[in-house]
Amino acid sequence: MFVLNYCHGGFDGDIVSVEADLRMGIPGIDIVGMADVAVKESAERVRIAVKNSNLDFPKGRVAVNLAPAGVRKEGAYFDLSIAIAILSQHGTIRPNSFKVMVLGELELSGRIRAVKGTLSAVIAGQDAGVDYFIVPEDNYLEACSALAKNIYPCKSLLDAVEKLNALAFHANIAAPRLKLEPQAAAQDMYGDMADIQGQEYLKQALLTAASGHHNIMLFGPPGSGKTMAAQRLVTLLPDLDYEKSIETTRIHSIAGILKNGSGLVGRPPMRMPHHTASLEGIIGGGKNLRPGEISLAHNGILFLDEAPEFHKNVLQSLREPVERHRVDLARAGKNYWYPANFQLVLTTNPCPCGNRGKADSVCVCSNSEVSTYWKRLGGALLDRIDIRIPVRPLGAEDMVLSGSQAKTSAELRQQVEKAYELQKKRFEGTDISFNSNIPPGRIAQYIQLEDSAQEIFSKAVKRFSLSTRACHSVLKIARTIADMVGDTGIKLKNEHILDAVQMRRYGDSDFFRN
Repeated sequence: MFVLNYCHGGFDGDIVSVEADLRMGIPGIDIVGMADVAVKESAERVRIAVKNSNLDFPKGRVAVNLAPAGVRKEGAYFDLSIAIAILSQHGTIRPNSFKVMVLGELELSGRIRAVKGTLSAVIAGQDAGVDYFIVPEDNYLEACSALAKNIYPCKSLLDAVEKLNALAFHANIAAPRLKLEPQAAAQDMYGDMADIQGQEYLKQALLTAASGHHNIMLFGPPGSGKTMAAQRLVTLLPDLDYEKSIETTRIHSIAGILKNGSGLVGRPPMRMPHHTASLEGIIGGGKNLRPGEISLAHNGILFLDEAPEFHKNVLQSLREPVERHRVDLARAGKNYWYPANFQLVLTTNPCPCGNRGKADSVCVCSNSEVSTYWKRLGGALLDRIDIRIPVRPLGAEDMVLSGSQAKTSAELRQQVEKAYELQKKRFEGTDISFNSNIPPGRIAQYIQLEDSAQEIFSKAVKRFSLSTRACHSVLKIARTIADMVGDTGIKLKNEHILDAVQMRRYGDSDFFRN
């Protein structure tokens, strides 16, 4: 029997072969193959778990090899596979010739504990031609998400041994099958768009950002509602399809944040890291190489509240992932990667004190202090933000409006779904998913302007000194605005360009002059 496990390294990882050899000598277990402390400690856990399961443990010297030897192995999820490899060599498990991937951490009682990264391991096992999968019972629903065959959940070491012996005799053990449905997040976790009173232009900007997957920045005085609005952007996004659910669930499983007994992640994730987060926490990496917040936000939203408060190197590190939709990490002579196709949402005050532009308040910040504050974001990152929206505090008349007058997230999401369908048809057969992803060299293929719209666009470029990337952003936003109103023609009209320029033009605190 070929016992396999999985080593997490980036999004792909490595299949690990677990081999055991028994020989005469002082009783003990030697584990080789670049194993960390947690893996080497499994020797004692395995020995006690085998005895407490009323199984015979070899009396001689046991050598366990984890191959390939050049890949670092870490964590306690090698326990069960090491135990199975030893028992197979000892004869407790009958001889066979099939490949089996064994995942699980052992308690001293022999009970099997859940492990992280089960979905990634099963997907890799499918590609490697694994015949059977032995997984912890708490990870079974997650493992089944890969739609692999012959997945067997086990509660204990003895349960795993009995199943493997039955399979060795070609017994007809039916792997239980489950009806898989993506698990939707609680609808009220991030509120509802109907909670936002007034601010119609802000709502339209959020709807545009959701429809075309555009990055967006909201800036305004404290109490203007920018954080509340940004949190509700995720409620406008449609449910994930199966392929995106698999990708998202896989990353969350690798990171160890997927709850035991969970199936597929069905809703776009919303990640809101604290401003004290480290570079490794945001981008990924670290000693044990884990996905960062940008990967955990894959197929969803990365929300940085009060963005200038984040470390400057953290903010500038977002530039490449925003465009490439992946992050590459080099560690110990090896290159790893994680997907990072997220929608970036930033909020910020107009100045350090926050009072600039606020009625009946005095801003005590000098122009140089305001300039320094905005420079923390950096021009390169700001240029990659398609939509920039100023947010003002509500007036008294807006605050007393009835919530029943505002559209709910569910109603607005239908409009976003229609825009998604138009983009899906438009980009069918290409590597483009949304209007925001149209590469510069192909903009002319999908976006053209009427003569009068071309004239308006040229004037806007000169008046606001728009960079080349900013010009492309205006055109992409205009394409999304046209999709939202069902205008599928390749040529964009005046109103589309005017609305797009209005959403793009702001980028500093000049709007907030006391």
